[in-house]
Amino acid sequence: MAAAPHIIIGTGINSLVAAALLSRKGKPVLMLERSDRIGGCLRTDEITLPGYSHDVMAATFVLFLTSPAYAELAGDLAKHGLEFCHTDRPTAVLRPDGRATVLTMDRAANIAAFDALSPGDGAQHGRDVGGIEADADFLFALLGGPLWSAGTAKLLAKQAWKRGLNGLKSWVGAALQPARGWLESSYGSEDLQALWAPWVLHCGLTPESTYSGQMGRVIAFALEAAGAPVVKGGAGAAAEAFERLITANGGEIRTGTDVTRILTENGRATGIETADGEVIRGASVIASVTPSQLYGRLLPQETAPEAAKNYRHGRGNFQLHYALDAVPEWLSEGLEDVALVHLADGVDSVSKSANEAERGMLPETPTICVGQPHRMDPTRCPDGKAILWLQIPDAPRVIKGDAAKEIDSGPEWDEPTREAFADRIEAILSRHIKDFDKIKLARRAYSPADLQDLNMNLVGGDPYGGSCTLDQFFVWRPFPQSVNNATAVKDLHLIGAATHPGPGLGGGSGYNLAKRMGA
Repeated sequence: MAAAPHIIIGTGINSLVAAALLSRKGKPVLMLERSDRIGGCLRTDEITLPGYSHDVMAATFVLFLTSPAYAELAGDLAKHGLEFCHTDRPTAVLRPDGRATVLTMDRAANIAAFDALSPGDGAQHGRDVGGIEADADFLFALLGGPLWSAGTAKLLAKQAWKRGLNGLKSWVGAALQPARGWLESSYGSEDLQALWAPWVLHCGLTPESTYSGQMGRVIAFALEAAGAPVVKGGAGAAAEAFERLITANGGEIRTGTDVTRILTENGRATGIETADGEVIRGASVIASVTPSQLYGRLLPQETAPEAAKNYRHGRGNFQLHYALDAVPEWLSEGLEDVALVHLADGVDSVSKSANEAERGMLPETPTICVGQPHRMDPTRCPDGKAILWLQIPDAPRVIKGDAAKEIDSGPEWDEPTREAFADRIEAILSRHIKDFDKIKLARRAYSPADLQDLNMNLVGGDPYGGSCTLDQFFVWRPFPQSVNNATAVKDLHLIGAATHPGPGLGGGSGYNLAKRMGA
């Protein structure tokens, strides 16, 4: 009789990593996906015009490229078609007055450029990214490894011995610094402050959030070291490479299969039941879902921890995509080959837009991230044409009003509200690109509600699996009593953005669990 499979609910990046590692070790896996395709947020579609391929949600793979999962799977995934496209200019900020500041992948060049902005700022940048580099083994173990483990305990003990208890306390205290404190105390140039301030939003944080300063430094180091790569052919091509790898190793993947119940006996997970009434028995169940799905939909209510009732989701996400008739000509120099350009005016503007979204307001001047995937991957669109990928990481999940008092909206994200907000974003973008109206062929907007419709794990359009404030992060993610990926039910494991190490495309929770399961 064949061994019962490890049943994996969902096919996002963490599920794919876990399935790839387990199947590679000969452990049978069965992945079940309610959508018509695998990948979760790895989704590429021709959503504007034929021939224009857009990453509808996730797009940039710096966290995956620098992850232990990729280090282990890179060769196998390459054999199955995964290919990355790069630029040596990963990010920039463009301020309203047209001043642009660019980060390259050359540290010496960055130091010289930043010193030219404000004497000493380049040297400070070198210290910031150099400090992350020096602490990489310790820091990335805390950020990505299993926190409840003998290895982490030994690592902490080693650091306490190396630094002394007071030195370790000082290190932790500095790591908890908000980004506002880090940027305003470290850099004299407001342009350089503006370069880094928007990046904390991509961690589900704000400039005032505890530990956002450390995350800003980590991002600066990662972008400078690994860039902001995209997948050739789109993010969906990454999911397809994983699929080929998993099935080649004997794994099974089923789409269009909605799991509605996790079966338990005597406190142990024994399998699942689908919406069609099919019962599938498994050696274990791995659920890549939100806590609200796990305890509100898949498990009996009596198994839910008390903390599940208080689990909080963060701000929503808004996506805007363009098909262009020509490559955009930026009115500011140096942005042509930049992967991700933030339109923001500095720490205060980022803080203001995030705060407005957290209070349920449509931001008056949203922070806008503009991706130019056609620059790295020309296969995304016809020759001579272009696409733009816009992410607005500070949209309200439920609308209470408009900070600009221009959009009349109810609490829900209906089509008129979505398009009016898209008009606001487009008006900001078009000020910086020559003849934008003339080269615009089509656009497609996705509100937080639209994103949730595409992927039920994006509750209210929250792409980070829940608020990433300190009380819901690290050892407290998703709940204060959480221990790694364990649940109250034996052989039922929770992975995904709602578990440590949190959101992003690193695949960390899937990797950590697979390793504990013998992969």
